[in-house]
Amino acid sequence: MVLCTYLNHLFSRFLHFLWKQPDQANKLSTSNMSGLDGVEHKTLKVNGINMHVAELPGSGSGGDPIILFIHGFPELWYTWRHQMTALSSLGYRTIAPDLRGYGDTDAPEKVEDYTYFNIVGDLVALIDAVTGGDEAVFVVGHDWGAMIAWQLCMYRPEKVKALVNMSVLFSPRNPDRVPIPTLRRFFGDDYYICRFQKPGEIEAEFKKLGTEKVLKEFLTYKTPGPLYLPKGKLFKSSENGASSALPPWLTQEDLDYNVTNYNNKGFTGPINYYRNIDRNWELTTPWTGAKISVPVKFIVGDQDLTYNSPGAKEYINGGGFKKDVPLLDETVVLKGVGHFLHEESPEEINQHIHSFFQKFL
Repeated sequence: MVLCTYLNHLFSRFLHFLWKQPDQANKLSTSNMSGLDGVEHKTLKVNGINMHVAELPGSGSGGDPIILFIHGFPELWYTWRHQMTALSSLGYRTIAPDLRGYGDTDAPEKVEDYTYFNIVGDLVALIDAVTGGDEAVFVVGHDWGAMIAWQLCMYRPEKVKALVNMSVLFSPRNPDRVPIPTLRRFFGDDYYICRFQKPGEIEAEFKKLGTEKVLKEFLTYKTPGPLYLPKGKLFKSSENGASSALPPWLTQEDLDYNVTNYNNKGFTGPINYYRNIDRNWELTTPWTGAKISVPVKFIVGDQDLTYNSPGAKEYINGGGFKKDVPLLDETVVLKGVGHFLHEESPEEINQHIHSFFQKFL
């Protein structure tokens, strides 16, 4: 999860050819990977890394509009399984990568290899690979994926036909507030983003706690307030009978898939995104005051900790969001829904995505 509204209010052809070629060595068994019929898995060389990409074709006749899905933390491509299945049946070609550091995509060792520029560079190369470099795509983002999608639209708007973003509002750069020190002053050292800053520390605590416990706690967190992770007391506040059961939208099979991947890859790559928050603030100085110039629909759950962060509702309802995102079509607030809204209410989310993107076909 990422509370980026806090940071605001407190602060080619060759790749296309490769994509189209049958590559049995890079295809993974769908039955072993996800239980989703028809999902194709490939590994593409993009921006100097090997990126794992899952795809479901649309009509199969060629020329289907492409939707690029960008996941957040602690997710994988798999978080989009419901959207991929539904929207491919409606004629979209759906593509969901594991971002760098996640799943079966390479995880560079250096912390500084996880900046906005690195991640957006990966996605621009991926878009060029799947389109031949001369076509824009639809984009759907959630959590860190939403943050990356905002940046993609800011740097390379010609690559995006329209965007559906979820959970994390656009955060215009505040030149007067360095993000992490601001968060420490406001929330203290136990605030989870602050706990993530020291390399290796939180990973060791997660290892001691166990991958399944950690992922289960993150994925089922539905408290409309900030998340604290004090040393030696991780997730202690949720240790009760209710927290031991999975919600209806998350099966044990779903959890097991995520656990297996995180056991193989570890948490360091994903957490390195947080360790670049201040570096991103420094690098994006030229975009101070920049606006998002692509059509957008924004969706958030009313139980999402991001929606309940200080200033978020005022930003939405007071006109600030529309000012920074001039082509904002609509903001949808789903009642009774938490952070992982696309998994918790997939049918509703699928309809929102389809109805919005249909306007641009």
